[in-house]
Amino acid sequence: MSLTGTPFLCLLIVLCAIALVLPLGLWSRLRGPRALRAAVRTLMLLFAQGTAVALVFVLVNNANSLYDDWADLLGTGDHVQRAADLGTDGTGGIALNRLPEVRQRFTPATGPGMDGVRVTQLRGRVSGVDAEVYVWLPPQYDEPAYRHRAFPVVELLPGYPGSAKAWFGSLDATRQLAPLMRDGRVAPFILVAPRTNLLAGVDTGCANIPGTVNADSWLSVDVPRMVTGNFRAEPAPRGWAVSGYSAGGHCAAKLAVAHPDRYLAAVSLSGYNDPIGERDSLAAQTPALRAANNPYLLLRRAAAPPRVALYLSGQPHDGYEAAVALAQTAKAPTTVHVVYVPRSAGGHTMALWRPQVVPSFRWLTQEMGGHRAAAGGAIPPAPSSGGSTHAALASGTASRAGAGRRR
Repeated sequence: MSLTGTPFLCLLIVLCAIALVLPLGLWSRLRGPRALRAAVRTLMLLFAQGTAVALVFVLVNNANSLYDDWADLLGTGDHVQRAADLGTDGTGGIALNRLPEVRQRFTPATGPGMDGVRVTQLRGRVSGVDAEVYVWLPPQYDEPAYRHRAFPVVELLPGYPGSAKAWFGSLDATRQLAPLMRDGRVAPFILVAPRTNLLAGVDTGCANIPGTVNADSWLSVDVPRMVTGNFRAEPAPRGWAVSGYSAGGHCAAKLAVAHPDRYLAAVSLSGYNDPIGERDSLAAQTPALRAANNPYLLLRRAAAPPRVALYLSGQPHDGYEAAVALAQTAKAPTTVHVVYVPRSAGGHTMALWRPQVVPSFRWLTQEMGGHRAAAGGAIPPAPSSGGSTHAALASGTASRAGAGRRR
C-alpha cells in the first residue's frame, strides 16, 4: 500500500475511529484480573495514540511531499548504481554527442496535482543514477501551430527530505502556471522534476562525490540529455533554467553558477550558500566539498564571471543574507535579483513558497526571452497588492518598508 496513496490515508482514518470507540465502549466492561484489565486498557491507549500520530504524520507528509514512498521513509532506498570519478566537468571525459540518443517510455503519473504529468525511470549513463523523472508539457506543446517549435525547460528541485512530486502537488505549480501560459503572461516552459533523494538518509547536496554519488551529473547531464532526446526542448544553455526551494534552492544556484554552459538562469527560494545549511548534506562533510559546492565561493573564485541570472528570495536568517552575499560578489555578466520576504509571510514551509511560483516564473520568462514563444507577446508588469495579503508578502510583491510596519 502506497505511503502517499488515498487507500492508506483512509485506512488510518478508520483505525483512528476504531481506536476512539474501543475505550469508550470497553473501558468499564472489561473483566478478569486487575493486572489483565490494566494491560488491555494500556494497549487501547497506545493504539489510540499510535494511530493518531500516524494519521497526523501522513497528513503532514502528503501536504509537504517529504517522503515519496516507504523506501524513502525507512531509509532503504538506493538509486545509485555506480559513482565513478567524473572529473571537474562531471562528464568523465565522455563525448556526450557520441552517446546513443536516450529514448524513454513514459506513463501517466499518479497523485495529487499530477494531472497531465508523465513519469519515466531513467538510467543515467553518465552519472550511474537510476531514478524516476517527472515531465509536464505546456498547453501549447501539442497545438498544431507549435508543432515545429522548441520549448524552454525548467528543472524543478525539492528540498530535503522531499519528493520530486512536490512542485506539482504541494506547490500547485502546473495549476498556477497553465492559465498564465495559455494567455501569454508566462512562457510555455516544459517542467522537469527529477528525483533528488538518491541515497538513504542523506542529502546529496547535488554534488559529485566519487565512490558515493554523482548527483550533479545526474541533474545537469543525464536528465537534460533525456529531455532533449524525447521532447522538443530548446538547447542548453539558452533554453534551460533550474528552480528549487530550501535545499533545492541551494542546488539550483550552485548548478547554474557551476555550469553556465548548461543553465541560463536559476531560482532559489529560501536557499543557502554553504552546504552545511543542511546538516545531512554529503557536500558538507569536508571543507573541500563545502567549498566546491558553495555558489558564493564559486562566484568569487571564477576565472571569469558566469553568464547566468539568479533569482534569490529569502527571509531574515533564512535565505536573505545568503542572497545578498551572492548579489554583492556577483560581477557582470552575472546578474542577481534578490527578493526580500518578511517574517510575517510565514515560516520555512510550502505555504511560503507556493505564492512565489508565479513571480519567479514571470522573472524566468523575461530573463530567458520566453515571451517570444508565449501566445500573448510581451509580458505585462506584475500587479502588486501592496502587501495586503499573505500571498503578496510571500511572493515579495509587498514592499520591505510596508512589511516592516506590519511586524
